[in-house]
Amino acid sequence: MSMPSATTTPDNWQSVFAAAGAPVRFDGARKRALETGRNRLVITGLVFALAFVGIGGRLIALTVDGGGKIDRVVIVQPETALASLPRGAGIQRADIVDRNGILLASSLPTVRVFADPKDVLDPAEAADRLVAILPELDRDTLMKRMTESSRFVWLTGILTPRQQYEVNRLGIPGIGFKRGERRVYPHGRLAAHVLGLTDIDGTGIAGVEQRFEPLLREAGEPLRLSLDIRVQAVVAEELAVSMSEFGALGGAALIMDANTAEILAMVSLPDFDPNNPNSIAGDAGFNRATKGVYEMGSTFKLFTAAMALDSGSADLTARYDATQPLQVARFTISDYHAENRWLSLPEILIHSSNIGAAQIAMDVGTDSQKSYLSAFGLLDTPTVELPEIGRPLVPVTWRDINTMTIGFGHGIAVSPLQMVSAVSALVNGGTLRPASIVTRETGDLPEGDAVISSETSRKMRALMRLVVEKGSGSKADVPGYLVGGKTGTAEKHGVGGYQRRALLSSFIAAFPMNKPRYVVFAMLDEPHGTDKTFGYATAGWTAAPVVRRVVSRIAPLVGMPPQLMAGDRKDGGKRMVAVEGGQVVRANHVVVE
Repeated sequence: MSMPSATTTPDNWQSVFAAAGAPVRFDGARKRALETGRNRLVITGLVFALAFVGIGGRLIALTVDGGGKIDRVVIVQPETALASLPRGAGIQRADIVDRNGILLASSLPTVRVFADPKDVLDPAEAADRLVAILPELDRDTLMKRMTESSRFVWLTGILTPRQQYEVNRLGIPGIGFKRGERRVYPHGRLAAHVLGLTDIDGTGIAGVEQRFEPLLREAGEPLRLSLDIRVQAVVAEELAVSMSEFGALGGAALIMDANTAEILAMVSLPDFDPNNPNSIAGDAGFNRATKGVYEMGSTFKLFTAAMALDSGSADLTARYDATQPLQVARFTISDYHAENRWLSLPEILIHSSNIGAAQIAMDVGTDSQKSYLSAFGLLDTPTVELPEIGRPLVPVTWRDINTMTIGFGHGIAVSPLQMVSAVSALVNGGTLRPASIVTRETGDLPEGDAVISSETSRKMRALMRLVVEKGSGSKADVPGYLVGGKTGTAEKHGVGGYQRRALLSSFIAAFPMNKPRYVVFAMLDEPHGTDKTFGYATAGWTAAPVVRRVVSRIAPLVGMPPQLMAGDRKDGGKRMVAVEGGQVVRANHVVVE
């Protein structure tokens, strides 16, 4: 058998062996070829499988957690879209509640439509189809946005589940959905200046929302405020009624727990609706209760009397000459309703004598006056959990004339918040605690600072009660609740000096005076007299009735039944007012505790 030549190639081996008559078997090579092909097919299949698993995993991630900055929402039927979301799903901001757990602010999940202009194939067609479903949109504006050079533009505001479903059905390339949240305020305007509001990105820009921004962002337990929304509603309603009745420019009202310094109600009018951010513009966004500072007028006589009694410069029997106005350099100090006689210290409060208060202040002395007012927190910026805080206006140079006018509430401007805090210390035994808009547990109650003695506080409670029983605050009296307080009517300072017809009328009260629980403040900015008030716009006619109505309505809400209270009959005898079976009755005897 001849051997193959040296020129034979591997491709010719088969023909060579066939020509030689030798048997040829290629089973091993064929098997190897088949095995190689099978392995390649398996590897290719695995690659495709892994690719599909990766794509599926990514889709699941996008569905569950948004997958990043721009996420597309899984669309379900609109009837079940919101119901399918668990409570707080995707929410990044905690709720705010009142002291009783009533919801004041919360966040709801939202969806908005965006576009990637680079992926929108036909902007004109896309705009037409979107406007057909969302007719409130402007076609030209949509067109302009979908032809911008950026990769992300908003097309709509918040969608309803039905709108979201219909837009998704369009299947327009380059159109997607972005999850978010919207802050809602169930009570609207009711506690607007306390709560504040958030911007479009959900960041607090006013009120509690701004002050507690980091805490609320943690989305933990609800933030519990000291407000009682029931009490807040009563105060807001009554203040608004009086503003309307007397044509006032604005008003403010506060209720504080006299012992814990917690704020149960804070109202500033005009106000705004935090659900409509545009409504905060102008005067509506100004919190008169904490940001505004005002000359409070005769309410300051309470502090003048307290510092005199506490320092020992006067006692309850001290008498002052109020027979004629005081002339100090070019200034004249006179009384609105002059008694033209010598007045005792209690009578100076009852008749609200400027002449008498100025003399008491001079007996106290400038240094002592400044020290007491500072201790009451009236010379420094107050502390409360709100960003809108006003700084008091005090004299740069404190001369004798300043001492005298400050004695009856002119020449110094403080906020209603400061006024309420100081009077709380005046009646609670003499302890000043920082005001709080957040609830305080018993163990968290600040120790506070002693301002006056408990004995001075007891005397001041009696004097405040006398003002309501016998003096200018009679229209604040509420049978069964031992209300005590003081009126304050101040002329506003304007161009050319004080404006006689532009008044700031206020009333500060506490109840019940035998054991004060609450301090109530009401103020009207430039009220006008009516026929009912015989043309008077002073505090006794305008602000005191607000306090009366508020006390009579909120006392039952906070669990305070009327109590025995001494008073005068028309015939000069004594009577008692008590409650029996829910009815107010009178008895001709006096009970003294």
